[in-house]
Amino acid sequence: MTTPLSATSLFDMTTTSPAPPLPRTLADTGLGEDQVEQLLIKTLYGGEASGHVTAERLRLSWSILEPLVERARAERLVEVRGATGTGGAAFRYALTDAGRQRARQYLDVNQYVGAAPVPLSAYVAEMQALAGRRTYVDRDRLRQGFSHLVVRDHVFEQLGPALNAGRAVFLYGPPGNGKTVIAEGLGRALGGDMYVPHAIEVDGQIIRVFDPINHDSLEADEDATSVVTAAPRDRRWVRIRRPVVMVGGELTLDMLDLAYNPLTKFYEAPMQLKAGGGVFLVDDFGRQRVRPQDLLNRWIVPLESRVDYLTLHTGKKFQVPFDVFVVFATNLNPESLVDEAFLRRIPYKIPVENPTVDEFAQIFELNCRRRHLRYHSVMVAYLQRRHYLPYGRPLRACHPRDLLDQVTAICRYRGVSPKITRELLDRACASYFIDGGPPAALVEERAGFPHVA
Repeated sequence: MTTPLSATSLFDMTTTSPAPPLPRTLADTGLGEDQVEQLLIKTLYGGEASGHVTAERLRLSWSILEPLVERARAERLVEVRGATGTGGAAFRYALTDAGRQRARQYLDVNQYVGAAPVPLSAYVAEMQALAGRRTYVDRDRLRQGFSHLVVRDHVFEQLGPALNAGRAVFLYGPPGNGKTVIAEGLGRALGGDMYVPHAIEVDGQIIRVFDPINHDSLEADEDATSVVTAAPRDRRWVRIRRPVVMVGGELTLDMLDLAYNPLTKFYEAPMQLKAGGGVFLVDDFGRQRVRPQDLLNRWIVPLESRVDYLTLHTGKKFQVPFDVFVVFATNLNPESLVDEAFLRRIPYKIPVENPTVDEFAQIFELNCRRRHLRYHSVMVAYLQRRHYLPYGRPLRACHPRDLLDQVTAICRYRGVSPKITRELLDRACASYFIDGGPPAALVEERAGFPHVA
């Protein structure tokens, strides 16, 4: 058992991923001249913009865009409306009537506007290089990744080898004992950063990859903390923390394939592609709207071969690396969900059990520190004696957090500083538990409040 004292960032535990090199020429981008020109014209369809602003929106240097702008001017698709300084990058550009008509034609093909995509080959090369740089996780590094949690030693001894092997993990056990946060801790243990593209180009089609909901960008941190000018790099890629992407009961088979929008006419990357290089957690496994066997059938090839196959609406199928640590978490019996053949493909099956009394006390103390509440072991003993043993309630790892949140909310409602008392714990338990505990009327009577039906 480890007793966490503080959450430790693992960002410095692994070397920073090398940034994709800055493309100096159009050929360096891996894109065709027509592809970049179309994106340029669609970008200006939103209104006039300077060369600097246009280059920023496309995440390409002005030296690459300037010849395309000059060609568009020669074709009378673009005109100069003014200048904010000297040089072509300071000119303000806008579309002519012919340019707007051309933009509408391009938008009919697809409505993607933003950072220029990277070709599929560049994405595959970056993911393969990322996998090659990954180092093994030892005991100390794994424990630091879980420094904000209370985890048993035998769980560490199973998680560590699974993480190093890169094989799927099945976390199972009663609800409320931290299966989800264990998966998040695995992402912390991996540590470090990586780069993901804003979008990928495949056979002329655009797939959007960067997702601010599932990806924690480090770009703002980089700009704020840098004391020297950062080395030039390909800004079509976003620097992020190792992702931990979680899906639950809403997961469907469609979410594991490319999502084509017939209105915008470009794709959204599937969830496992967004989790590339990190952790993909399938929470509440077995409660999805599709059969567990159907979901696992979709995973057979990626889990075995470490590659995945995606299909465009045109019928073209292509291969991408499956560099993802997959975690299935469930409070159901794994044997009731899938047969032995499927369980064999998930080699690490780890039970996450109810905490002992000592572990419950450690979790309670940890949550008190996070909320700046004074901890005393007497309160844990009172909870056990009054609200657990008489009703045969099992201890759950989530109970301290939830009960202390209720205690804090009650104190704020009363206009007093948050503190822990027996009366407040009684009230919290009365509203939290529904399995035969003391009714609210009895709690109010104990506290000296008249009960009104």
